[in-house]
This record gives sequence, C-alpha cells and structure tokens, in this order.
Amino acid sequence: MPFEGDTGPTSLEGMVTVGRFESPLEAQMAKGMLESAGIECLLAGEEANSLLQAAFTVSLQVREKDEAAARKLLAKSGESQESGQASKLN
Repeated sequence: MPFEGDTGPTSLEGMVTVGRFESPLEAQMAKGMLESAGIECLLAGEEANSLLQAAFTVSLQVREKDEAAARKLLAKSGESQESGQASKLN
C-alpha cells in the first residue's frame, strides 16, 4: 500500500523514484518484478521502514534511462507509482 505521509529518502545521482511503499513486502515484490524484466533497481529507506513502518516509506528507484519502462511495468501490474504523490494504480 503506498504511503503519502513522508517525503522519503532522496534519490541517488542518476536514479529516480518510481514507487513508494509503506510495506517492505510490497516494495520487495515490485523490485523483484522490475529485476525479472532486466531493470536494475534499488530500495531506499528499507532499513528505517523496518524499524518503524508507520513513519517511513520504502522508495523503489531505477536508473533515469529505465524510468519509462519501469513505470509502464508498475502500472501494468497495479503496483504503486509516484507522480508528484504516491498513488495506487488500478
């Protein structure tokens, strides 16, 4: 389930956030889906989220060149995608 409360961790240079998750399990599932499609990605904020899930989100980040493909896959699967605010796509 996406979380809209915090601003989340900042992206590493050359990386963009394509999804934000309240649940580490959902974040891992989305990461696995992107990786299985050949898209390198990382989860930022996963450690803080595991300490206090209600206060922190996990951000799914990909290389800028893979952003469009990652967003398309996430939208197709119904996973969270960030567009100004995190939102659940149907």
